[in-house]
Amino acid sequence: MNKIKIGILPLWLKLYDDCWSHVRPDVERFIETITDEYKKRGVEVVTSPICCLHPDFEEAIGSFEDAQVDAVITLHLAYSPSLESADVLAGTDLPIVILDTTQDLDFGFEQDASAIIFNHGIHGVQDMCNLLIRNKKQFMIEVGHWQESDVIDRTVALVQGCRAAKLFRASRVGILGEPFCGMGDFAIPFDILKREIGIEVISSDSEAIATLMPASASPEVVAEKEKDLAAFTKGECSDEALDNTEVAGLAVRSWVEQEELSAFTMNFGDIAGAPGLPVVPFLEASKAMARGIGYAGEGDVLTAAFCGALAKVVPETTFTEMFCPDWKGEKIFMSHMGEINIELTADTPILNQRPFPFTDAEEPVIASGGLKSGAAWLLNVAPGPDDTFSLVAAPVDVCNTDGGEKINSGVRGWIKPEMPIADFLKQYSLVGGTHHCVLCYGVDERLVEAFAKTMCWEFIVIN
Repeated sequence: MNKIKIGILPLWLKLYDDCWSHVRPDVERFIETITDEYKKRGVEVVTSPICCLHPDFEEAIGSFEDAQVDAVITLHLAYSPSLESADVLAGTDLPIVILDTTQDLDFGFEQDASAIIFNHGIHGVQDMCNLLIRNKKQFMIEVGHWQESDVIDRTVALVQGCRAAKLFRASRVGILGEPFCGMGDFAIPFDILKREIGIEVISSDSEAIATLMPASASPEVVAEKEKDLAAFTKGECSDEALDNTEVAGLAVRSWVEQEELSAFTMNFGDIAGAPGLPVVPFLEASKAMARGIGYAGEGDVLTAAFCGALAKVVPETTFTEMFCPDWKGEKIFMSHMGEINIELTADTPILNQRPFPFTDAEEPVIASGGLKSGAAWLLNVAPGPDDTFSLVAAPVDVCNTDGGEKINSGVRGWIKPEMPIADFLKQYSLVGGTHHCVLCYGVDERLVEAFAKTMCWEFIVIN
């Protein structure tokens, strides 16, 4: 998992230093305690001195910006007047996550008055949040006792979403060929993707990438072939087809590495054999997703970038499409031509030769397999009017087939939404969901929502 980095911003009132300086060591120890809680969760932490006055906040936020943290976590150690901090927080592009917690769990009838100073930060949070709203600064907040609730984990999920959005904005997406002619839902001009999101598009074609192909008898190809035969089950595929698949895949891998791509997409119709790639490199797309490289079919740069950003934060991510409705069983059949994250199949993928009647390219070998069962989210970036975007999300159950499906080859799976599929499909199209999706296992809804908020997009949940 791509490690997240936070800046912890401790807020305090200068009046308390003036009147009760002896309590400083206690609040500093609490900062260390909270810092350690994040470090236990694998989070990289950048710390700041306790901030009381406007210049303190300016210096702290400047240090966080220099450190390129994924988000700022605010921690009210006590009351802090909002006019000291609000315009600084509103002025940064860094996401703001508010950790609304206190030192003590119990503040009931038996609590001593001396504990008030360590436990009254909640009204400082309220003061600050009001000012952030009035300054039109987006923020996220989680509330609870740091030790006796999951509030730390909830904030981590939010920062993971911020991290994914940051990676999304920095996407470098390679496109092999041109976007599939006539597919309009993801047909966003590349200059708009750059202007509105930040996505860089690197174009290439089959002939150019073919120049990167190693010889089929080279040690590189032999090693890759041996690795695949050990990792997968060999089904019905010829040695020639596997050789063609390996050399094409390694050429694409070299292209991804040379261009430092975070994701790639390809139009199978633009791969037609010599002098270009001999086969469509579906197998490499499947292996790339398992390495955290984003992917989408048909030249869909937008979904490829989204897939890549999520995969670096949530490794169990794959590109997919809704293919066929199972009206009787209230499920939806998921598939594509030959691309699936090979780490997400229920059983060891099978290397099968796939018929390919679309161009003069040879038949490729794909990693054939069905999606493993489990809870997941189906996610979609939906372009809207006036160059806007929405994030459409739906919790789903990926069904356990127990190997009993009649369609037992190719890339496949079934999902069950949390409503009748007729209602689900209706709602999905009413909000503009496109036909290319990303499926993420085990993802926290807060992560997904934080991604949308960080992108300043509408977040639409279908459940």
